Amino acid sequence: MKIAFVGKGGSGKTTLSSLFIRHLAANEAPVVAVDADINQHLGTALGLDEIEAARMPALGAHLPLIKEYLRGSNPRIASADSMIKTTPPGEGSRLLRVREDNPVYEACARTVHLDDGDVRLMATGPFTESDLGVACYHSKVGAVELCLNHLVDGADEYVVVDMTAGSDSFASGMFTRFDMTFLVAEPTRKGVSVYRQYKEYARDFGVALKVVGNKVQGPDDLDFLREEVGDDLLVTVGHSDWVRGMEKGRPSRFELLEVDNRMALQALQNAAEDSYAHRDWERYTRQMVHFHLRNAESWGNAKTGVDLAAQVDPGFVLGEALPVPQPS
Repeated sequence: MKIAFVGKGGSGKTTLSSLFIRHLAANEAPVVAVDADINQHLGTALGLDEIEAARMPALGAHLPLIKEYLRGSNPRIASADSMIKTTPPGEGSRLLRVREDNPVYEACARTVHLDDGDVRLMATGPFTESDLGVACYHSKVGAVELCLNHLVDGADEYVVVDMTAGSDSFASGMFTRFDMTFLVAEPTRKGVSVYRQYKEYARDFGVALKVVGNKVQGPDDLDFLREEVGDDLLVTVGHSDWVRGMEKGRPSRFELLEVDNRMALQALQNAAEDSYAHRDWERYTRQMVHFHLRNAESWGNAKTGVDLAAQVDPGFVLGEALPVPQPS
């Protein structure tokens, strides 16, 4: 399943996404973790030191390689230069799978060794000094969107994306790329404001959204979240000495995480697994094409000099039943 963690800055979404990734690894699930936040902290939350995290390859820096690989032999795409972040796959495109080895993972992913298993980690890369005044952050996450458009995952596989803070993800169609979106909210008015934005924006696209209450200290906090988000509240998380140790760079083994918090993480996994029954590859592909055509008309055609609508393969539907191409 493809899972997104969203929330306002400081809500704890990166911490919770890292805990969820650790939980999945402990349950022996294959995981690809993606840091798509402008503040790149997922690597350190998963135990990398600052030097190791800084050495993570940036997806955005490998965009030409990603495009060339994913283009494959698709006759509708004349060159990798004509691909944009929303370009959908078609007949002949190469697809990404969670468990495989491929040139994209080789260039852009690194293996992170956790207490109970390994995960693949990819990162958009930080906003650098050379970007100041000439680039927006959405150009960085375009590589993530392109990869998600070409990714096929099964029921027992996970792609977990730590998204950029606030409602910035609505600047592209990436918010529709997930089977489940977990919105991390603190029990404050500011904490639930992003929830209201997300709920309204996502309503017309069938986005599955559940709220994870974080930093909940008592019954009053719980009552507040129930009043503000209603049935969308899935679970709450309180203080954690284990997390405090992790944030100091001195984590205990993951098996020592508090029982209540382990149960909360299992509730997230259960909700993610339940979402599989509602997976609709035709709708997923249709939404992908919808955002591609919008981007083509608004800026893509002018930037590439070609009619990007011609990249759409009307008979193609992304799905698990598609064959895995054999290496040539």
